[in-house]
Order: sequence, then C-alpha cells, then structure tokens
Amino acid sequence: MTDPRVSVHSVTFLGASVDEMRDHWRDLGVSRLSLIDAQLDDPELADVITAEGYSVETVFHRFTTTDELRRRIDDAARIGARVVYMLTGGRGEASWDEAAERFCSAVAPCLEHADRAGVALAIENASGLYADLHIAHTLANTVELAEMAGLGVCVDLFHCWAEAHLDELVERAMPRLEMVQLSDYVLGDRALPARAVPGDGVVPVEAFLAHAIAAGYRHGVDLELIGPRIEQEGRLAAARRGCVVVSEMLSRIDTGR
Repeated sequence: MTDPRVSVHSVTFLGASVDEMRDHWRDLGVSRLSLIDAQLDDPELADVITAEGYSVETVFHRFTTTDELRRRIDDAARIGARVVYMLTGGRGEASWDEAAERFCSAVAPCLEHADRAGVALAIENASGLYADLHIAHTLANTVELAEMAGLGVCVDLFHCWAEAHLDELVERAMPRLEMVQLSDYVLGDRALPARAVPGDGVVPVEAFLAHAIAAGYRHGVDLELIGPRIEQEGRLAAARRGCVVVSEMLSRIDTGR
C-alpha cells in the first residue's frame, strides 16, 4: 500500500489527459498530487480532485512575470494546492547576484497575494543544464536565494545528493522546507535526464529522508521519475515500484528499523 505521504509528480506522465492521470493515480494508490501549472487550465481537473478526495501538495510554475505568477497562485488556490514552487527564469548575461536581486524584486509583489490566498511559494534546486530557465543550481544557492526572497524551498534530491554538507544544508532549509522530491542515480549513466527509481542507484534516499524527518520535516515526498530508464521500464510500472520502495523506506524510518 502506498504511504499517504507519497505523491508522483505529473511530469512522470507528461502529456497524459486528466482521465489518464486519474487512472494512474488510482492505480498507484496515491492521495496527494503534485501538478504542473498547465494542468490547472483543464476544467475537468477540479472535478476529479473533488470526486476522488485528493489533496494537492505542489504546483510547478516556471516564473516569467509577476502577473502570470499571480494568476497561477489564484489557480492553485482554487484547487486547494498547498505550494506553488518555481524555476526562477534564466540569468542571461547577468551575474548570479544581479539575477538574484532581479528575481527577488520581481517576485516580491506576489508574496502578500500568495499569503492571502493561503498558498506557499517556493523555489527548487535544478541542474545547471537548465541555466536558461533557472539560477539556483545547488541546494546552497537555492537556500540562499529563498532566504533573500522570503520563499520556501523544494529540495530535488537528484540534483543535490552529492553536495558537501548536505545534512547541514537541509537543516538550514528546514524552516522553509516545503517539499522533498525523490529519484535515484546509477553511477556512469549519461543518458539524460538519467533518473532512476529510488533504490536502484547510489543516492542515499532513505538516509536523507531519515535525517530530514528527524530534523522536523512533516510534509510529503514526491517521486519525479523521468528519463530513458523510466521509459524503458514503463512510466506507470516505474512509478508503481517507486511508490512501494519509498513507502517501505518511510515505514522503516517511522518504526526505527
């Protein structure tokens, strides 16, 4: 049985219709959802969420303008989403400090709007391969930017598991930690985006979760499974196996085994 804290990010099934997504969610036995903002434009989504009794943990948004973020905050609030988390937009020829200040200024008008709507705002760490879309490519930089902007943090473990002092970074992020995203990495895999089902590679997923929970993390865990390994196994099959593996990890952590 899937642990009620586990969700499977909709990017895993990118391109699926709402009806297809509902079938996947039922098959996986999840009760929490992590969505992409474009899905919120589908008028059937809210009905599915209500009918199935889902809660929405996160909505992903690629920040472009203040007005667009405000709109997505409102969309997220209508379906009861807890968090909108973002990529920041690229830096162009600006230095990191200049780009960070520019992002903070652009997002600042949305903070009060989000607070009134009851939606938290966060940023995630993402690979430097996405520098055209984002400026926070290490967890250390992500936490620093979140502190500057007054935002929460979404930790994508795939992109930070090898960073130095990871436990300390997680503890620093804890007061603003809104989501943890999980996948694995098999050493030597160069077939981008090279993600694997938790337990198949070298990422210390269970140890990371145990430390985060012991440090006070109380939200859900989201599986983000994309790439050639996932396609080869089959998206639903990989997600199903990931739900089982992570649920077993959480059970061991809960019981101290």
